[in-house]
Parts: sequence; C-alpha cells; structure tokens
Amino acid sequence: MADDDKRDFGFDEDLVRRLSHLLKETDLSEIEYETGGHRIRVARQINVQTTAPAAAPAPTQAGGEASGAPKPGPESTSEQVPAGAVTSPMVGTVYAGPDPNSAPFVRVGDKVSEGETLLIIEAMKVMNPLPAPRAGTVTQIMISDGQPVEFGEPLLVLE
Repeated sequence: MADDDKRDFGFDEDLVRRLSHLLKETDLSEIEYETGGHRIRVARQINVQTTAPAAAPAPTQAGGEASGAPKPGPESTSEQVPAGAVTSPMVGTVYAGPDPNSAPFVRVGDKVSEGETLLIIEAMKVMNPLPAPRAGTVTQIMISDGQPVEFGEPLLVLE
C-alpha cells in the first residue's frame, strides 16, 4: 500500500501496534476499533493443544448417575456440527437482520454468493457482519434472532 493510500484510508501504524500490544496484554484473540467510518481489526491466531482429561470413576451412590451416556455440553457440540455448517467465529449475540424491523439477511432456500452477509454477531457492542465463506444455498438455520452464541457454534448450513 502506497503512503498516499495509507493517509486516504486513515491508516495509523501506531494504533495497530497499540492494539496488538493490547491483544497480548489482555490475552484476547482479536480486537476491533472503528472511528470516522474506518474499521481496523487486529487478530492473532492462538494454537491450542487439547488433551483428553482422564475419565472420572462413575459414582457408586444409589441416586448417582452411573450410566455411561455422555452429558450434552460444549464438548459434544463438535460431533453435532452438520456438514456445510457455518459456525460462529466469536462469542456474542446473533441477529438475523440489520435491525429488528427489517427482513432477515437470508432464509432457508436462499442462494448466496461468497462474501454476502448472512448474519450479524454483536460482540462487545460491535456489530460484526458474518460473510458467507462460499457460495451456496441456505438449507438450515440453526439459531434464532437475538440468541447468544458461543465460538464454534453452528449457525446455519450452507450447501
């Protein structure tokens, strides 16, 4: 990017460096700053190694749950993610449309182009559009408007 382009955009290397430092200092994975119609998002990849915890012994008390059936929870959601699912890139609140009085961005059966806005996720008072990662047809919507979502939670299926 040429220096003239940086000035036109309002690019501030010092701001990016300060935001990067803030990411490290607060152990966040991404931070976004918007002012004057310009938005800067600084993100870092975190390599997380997971190990399976040792299995706890089954309770032996007479009312305890000794069945071997796993309890539903965050660990089991990865097994339930359907093929073609678009998952949440962050924790926040998902909105189907640009505002409560507008039609949703997409409905089941809609064909979408890569990059087209599917939903909005509000995180830390910032509205983050969720672009389609690929072109396809929306075959299932797995969330409701205004629902809180977790990182990696399936939102809709795009085939």
